[in-house]
Amino acid sequence: MSDFNDAIPEIRWYVVHTFTGYENKVKANLEKIIENRELQDEIVDVVVPVEIRMDGDKEYEAKLMPSYVLVKMLMNDANWHVVRNITGVTGFVGPGSKPVPLTDEEVSRMGIEVSVVTLDYEVGDSVKIIDGPLANYSGVVQSISDDKKTVTVLASMFGRSTPVDLKSNQIERII
Repeated sequence: MSDFNDAIPEIRWYVVHTFTGYENKVKANLEKIIENRELQDEIVDVVVPVEIRMDGDKEYEAKLMPSYVLVKMLMNDANWHVVRNITGVTGFVGPGSKPVPLTDEEVSRMGIEVSVVTLDYEVGDSVKIIDGPLANYSGVVQSISDDKKTVTVLASMFGRSTPVDLKSNQIERII
């Protein structure tokens, strides 16, 4: 086991491997330990990824990642031992005994955590493209996707307005 105390203290998502069929037991036991030891500030969430499926008229939950539980926690020696020593846990996912946190992109793709995006512009605002091949061109916001991740801008190029789809962080409002 390596020492986690020299790492930057940050709460991240980690993947825990369990015995087959123990996912819900591990989750319940971990939640009990978190409550009993008052670790809510260090181990903040435990998730067994499921999706709702239909079988005729019946709804049921199907595990998306059998034998895995996702834990959002501050990784340190004490918390590592708490999670690692729960009955049914075989270890963290990562090389050797060193857990590797999920990237923000992986968390977003899995839909575990929904991030709220706030924009400082809206439809009709004049903006400047600050990233990508059209950097330094200006335009007007034509539309914003429902999840606020993509934006369509009417960019002024070569004397014409051309619709361009961009990521929301590729533009900034012209004041």
